[in-house]
Amino acid sequence: MAMAVAEHRESSIDRHLDSSGKYVRYTAEQVEALERVYTECPKPSSLRRQQLIRECPVLANIEPKQIKVWFQNRRCREKQRKEASRLQAVNRKLTAMNKLLMEENDRLQKQVSQLVCENGFMKQQLHTPSAAGTTDGNGDSVVTTPQNSMRDANNPAGFLSIAEEMLAEFLSKATGTAVDWVQMPGMKPGPDSVGIFAISQSCSGVAARACGLVSLEPKKIAEILKDRPSWFRDCRSLEVFTMFPAGNGGTIELVYTQTYAPMTLAPARDFWTLRYTTNLDNGSLVVCERSLSGSGAGPNAAAAAQFVRAEMLPSGYLIRPCDGGGSIIHIVDHLNLQAWSVPEVIRPLYESSKMVAQRMTIAALRYIRQIAQETSGEVVYGLGRQPASLRTFSQRLSRGFNDVVNGFNDDGWSVLNCDGAEDVIIAVNSTKNLSGTSNPASSLTLLGGILCAKASMLIQNIPPAVLIRFLREHRSEWADFNVDAYSAASLKAGSYAYPGMRPMRFTGSQMIMPLGHTIENEEMLEVIRLEGHSLAQEDAFVSRDIHLLQLCSGIDENAVGACAELIFAPIDEMFPDDAPLVPSGFRIIPLDSQPGDKKDTMTTNRTLDLTSGLEVGPATNHPAGDASSCHNNRSVLTIAFQFPFESNLQDNVAVMARQYVRSVISSVQTVAMAISPSGVNPAVGARLSSGSPEALTLAQWIRRSYRQVCTYLCLIFPTGSES
Repeated sequence: MAMAVAEHRESSIDRHLDSSGKYVRYTAEQVEALERVYTECPKPSSLRRQQLIRECPVLANIEPKQIKVWFQNRRCREKQRKEASRLQAVNRKLTAMNKLLMEENDRLQKQVSQLVCENGFMKQQLHTPSAAGTTDGNGDSVVTTPQNSMRDANNPAGFLSIAEEMLAEFLSKATGTAVDWVQMPGMKPGPDSVGIFAISQSCSGVAARACGLVSLEPKKIAEILKDRPSWFRDCRSLEVFTMFPAGNGGTIELVYTQTYAPMTLAPARDFWTLRYTTNLDNGSLVVCERSLSGSGAGPNAAAAAQFVRAEMLPSGYLIRPCDGGGSIIHIVDHLNLQAWSVPEVIRPLYESSKMVAQRMTIAALRYIRQIAQETSGEVVYGLGRQPASLRTFSQRLSRGFNDVVNGFNDDGWSVLNCDGAEDVIIAVNSTKNLSGTSNPASSLTLLGGILCAKASMLIQNIPPAVLIRFLREHRSEWADFNVDAYSAASLKAGSYAYPGMRPMRFTGSQMIMPLGHTIENEEMLEVIRLEGHSLAQEDAFVSRDIHLLQLCSGIDENAVGACAELIFAPIDEMFPDDAPLVPSGFRIIPLDSQPGDKKDTMTTNRTLDLTSGLEVGPATNHPAGDASSCHNNRSVLTIAFQFPFESNLQDNVAVMARQYVRSVISSVQTVAMAISPSGVNPAVGARLSSGSPEALTLAQWIRRSYRQVCTYLCLIFPTGSES
C-alpha cells in the first residue's frame, strides 16, 4: 500500500491529466515555472495558483486542482529528501560511534586479560615467596627498577628520541591499557552525546580521556586544539620557543604554558613541555606533549616565580580521518598538578580526575563540536552577532575574571594593605587597558585605574548549579543596583561619570536577553537589562537602564565535577565588538572527597580569608567531626568585583568595595541557607568560642562596618545629603 502511494505521488509530480482524461508528462518549461514559484512560496494559496496559470501560458492547459496536487507532492518529496538526508547523517554517526564502542570494548577485554594475568602472577608469588625478589650479600631484598633517564635534550636527535617514546606512551593511553580508565560518572555514550569520556582510577597524577566524532578534517582539528588559549579558559598564555622539523614529516616544539589558578587560595601553574606533531602510517594525525625535566624558568624569571611548575605526562590528540568525511578524535590529558603546594582543604580539587575532565578534556571536544556546527550553519545567534564575535566576548569575560582572581604582578596588580588577617583582599591596577583591542583610541585614559575586591569561602549542602542559577535569576537578592550604576557610569567619559551627580531609583526588575549558547547549553551568553529611572526632576522621564553582558555556565546539576560561573560586566546598550569590559562575578568549584575521609577540616563559618588559617604542605591531623555527610558536598566559592576609579577617589572606592563585597558575601550565605536542598544550614559549623580567630574576625567585621558605613553612603548617595 505504501509503495502504491509513493508511486502515485511520483507519477503525480511528473505527470498530469489532460482534457481527455489521460496522464501527460509535464514539459521542462512547465516544471521550471512551477519550481520557480515553489522556491519563492512552497505553499501558494488558491488565488496565487490561479494567478500563476494566468501569468504563465505554458500552464494554461493545466487545471488548478492539478497545480495544487503538484505543490502537495513537491512538498512531500522535499520532506522525504530531508528525512533521507537526516537518516543518512544519523547512520554515519551511529556507525562511527559503533566503531568507537567496539574499540572501547576491545580495550576493556585487553584490560581484563591483563588483570587476570596479574592476578595469576600474584597468586604464584604468594605460593613461592622466595622468588619474589633477589637478595644481596647481606640478605636484604633487592628490587630492580628501570631508570627512565632523560636523554640529551640539547640537540634534535635527543628531542626526537624523547618524542618517539612519548608518542608510544601516549598511544598506549589513548587506545590501550596503559591507564586504568573508568567511565566518567553521568556521561553515558549515545547517539546524542558529545562523545565517550573516561577518567583515571589509579595512576600517577590525574588523567582524563575523551573520544568522539567531529565533522572537521584532521588538520583543522589539530590547528584548533594546538591553539590552547582559544578553548581552554584556564590557559593564560602559550608561547612556542623553538620549532624544527623532525625529519619524518613531523615537527617538534618547545612550549611554555601558563595557566590560571581557579581561586584565590592557590598559586597558578605553568608547564615547560615538548610537543610532537606527526602522521602515522594509517593516515592518523597525532599531536602529543609531555613535560621536560630540568627546564628553564620561562621567558621571564620574575613572572615565573608566581607559578608552581606542574608536570604534564604524555598527553595529546589522536585524530583519524573518517569514511565519508569528518574525523574520530581521541583526547588524553594526564597531569601532575603538585597538590602538595595547596592548602589541604582544597587538595582534593588538585587530585580530581573529574575536574581535569570537565575543565580540559570535555571542554576541548565540546569546542571542536561547536566550531563544526557553526561552520555548517547549524547554530543561529541573536542580535545579529557573528559566532566568532560572541566567542570572543565569552573568552574576554572569562579571561578578565581569571586575571583579577589571580592578580599577577606582571599585569600591573598590587595588593593594598594585606596583612593576612583581612577577610577581603583589595588589589589595584593602575596600568590596565580596558579596551578589548590594541587600539589606544578605544581605551579609557580618564580613569585612575581598576580596583578589585575578592574573597573565597567554603559552602556546603548546596549544589553549585542550584546556587548559580538562583544568583542569575534573582539578582535583586544580593546585588546593589547603585553599585552597578557606579560601575557602568565610571566607564563613560561624560558629565555623569560618577554617582552622586544624578541620583537613581531602580525598580528591582531585570530582563534577560539571550545572545547565544553552546551546543549542550552548558554555557550561555546574555545581556541583562536593569530598569532604572533618575530621581532628578529635570530627568524624571528619562530612562537610566543599566546593561550587563553576562556569561553563565555550569547550571546543569547532573554534570559531575563541573565548575559553575556567573560573570558579568557593564556595557552600553549597543556595545561594539571592542567594547571595554570590566568583569566581576562568582565561581563555584565542587571539592571531591577522598574515599573514607571522615574529617571535616573546615566549616563554612571559617569562610573569608581562608589562606590565613590554612597550612600548605604535608597533611596534618585534625580531630574527626560528625560532619562527614556534609564533607561530601563541599564547594569553594570565589567572589571578585572590579571598580574603576579616579586617582583622587582610590581610598573611598576601596572602602566602598570592601564593604560591598562583604554585603554580597552575607547575602550569598543567606541565599544558600534558604535554598539548601538538604534543609541544613550551609553555614552551620562548630560553635565559635569567644577567643577563637573566627569570633575575633567577626567582631572586627562588625566594628569596621559601623565605622565605614558613613563613608560608604557618602560615596553612593548624592553629595550634600545629611542622611
